[in-house]
Amino acid sequence: MKKLLLISFFAVVISGCLNYNQHIYLYPDGSGKMSVEYWMPLPDSTGAPFLARLGLFDADSIRNEFSSPHSTIENIKIFSDSTDSTIHAAIDLSFVHIDSLNETMAFSDADFSLKDGAEGQKIFSQFIPPIATGFGIDGSKYFVKYIYTVSGEIITHNAHKEKKQTLTWNYSLSEIGSGKTISFTFRPFKLKETPYWIFFLSGAVLLIVIFFLFRKKKD
Repeated sequence: MKKLLLISFFAVVISGCLNYNQHIYLYPDGSGKMSVEYWMPLPDSTGAPFLARLGLFDADSIRNEFSSPHSTIENIKIFSDSTDSTIHAAIDLSFVHIDSLNETMAFSDADFSLKDGAEGQKIFSQFIPPIATGFGIDGSKYFVKYIYTVSGEIITHNAHKEKKQTLTWNYSLSEIGSGKTISFTFRPFKLKETPYWIFFLSGAVLLIVIFFLFRKKKD
């Protein structure tokens, strides 16, 4: 069943009918959390039975596809969006080390890698397998997005966008070609290197709490 689902998943992607978003929060020790959402146009009455057999939007099949001994499925949500007539699957999971995602069927070709770099630095990479479009589908109209938020200072990257500790890659299916590798180097934050704005925010929250406590006592 797992093998069938994997083949079916790529069959839909290959036909150019699937959009995909992936957001990973990566912690200094290599553990983290992942949110995945993919969606496609709602099929007509003739295509609905085939889509049901694929299992792409079946919670049990998704759980099998994204599970591994070192990752935990936190939530699976299947829903339709009437505004654009699409069907969505959203998955939240946590992992003990990002390399362990390679053990899942869904990411068996992703080649997640987190290695030591220069002193105090980490080097990360993920491979995006080639996706061929066909059946008259315009691959430039379907997209994949990869977002990484890291607890550290970003040193180098090949992302399309950087904002603070968050990197974003955007590709249309036709741009992926023979495959893409997303990568970045970062220096994990130590406790004493926690960004100053975190302390500022924590202090502000504490002051607000104290203010309301004193106000409540006066009342």
